[in-house]
Amino acid sequence: MMDKYDLHCHSTASDGALTPTELVKRAHQQGVTALSLTDHDTTNGLAEAQQTADDIGIRLIPGIELSSTWEHKCFHIVGLGIDPDEPSLLEGIEQQQIIRAERAKKIALKLEKKRIPGAYDAVREAAGDGMITRSHFASYLLEQHHVRSQQEAFDKYLGRGKPAYVSTVWAGLEETIAWIKSSGGVAVLAHPLRYKLTSNWMNRALTAFKQAGGQGIEVVTGRSSVDDIQRSHFFAQKFQLRASQGSDFHTPSNEWVELGRMAALPDGSRPIWELLN
Repeated sequence: MMDKYDLHCHSTASDGALTPTELVKRAHQQGVTALSLTDHDTTNGLAEAQQTADDIGIRLIPGIELSSTWEHKCFHIVGLGIDPDEPSLLEGIEQQQIIRAERAKKIALKLEKKRIPGAYDAVREAAGDGMITRSHFASYLLEQHHVRSQQEAFDKYLGRGKPAYVSTVWAGLEETIAWIKSSGGVAVLAHPLRYKLTSNWMNRALTAFKQAGGQGIEVVTGRSSVDDIQRSHFFAQKFQLRASQGSDFHTPSNEWVELGRMAALPDGSRPIWELLN
């Protein structure tokens, strides 16, 4: 049987709907043989996920998704094969968590000015011990009937230029990748087309990413079209980056994105998992 890799997904440790245990079990049911749990700016779910993976016989690759700022733009960097106990990574995570907490308070204040009170307490409770993300605010806006979908929450309130958007300066690209590399991990640029960059900006960003020590790029995601895959593959080839794939699964309620349900990597790809074995 061929291995099936899913190297990008989220649990309740950040903005996912399933606990780490539920997530690993679902991945196993979907035929995934190698899974990386990559919660936003936290590794809190990895110990539970590892225990479940050991119990049911699925390979867990410890991971994380770190927010990073380059040229006033936010990028998400996935770290695969990390040591979650490495001191410099832990220091970096603590730094990111402080930034996230401050951002959440600012978002809540902006929503209050739009006569939407109670957001911070609600999202803090919803996140539990996990990271507060904008998705938690989107869920709150949906639950309170201010919007009809999570996407509308971003379009109307949370997206760039909208009333509750908070411009955030995360750790720099070099610093973020250094945390991943110091922990023995491999740095991968997540969902490269989601940033909606021109070709010129993408070339600049990938040049900086590779110079900083980045080694991979997500060529296939759970939402990739055929054209998306070919364009991402082109950038992987141009910059000699390893190809990764990950569903970016968050919740079973999204019928369009499922663990392990992705197209195959294009012919000629150099899979990122060759660096993880």
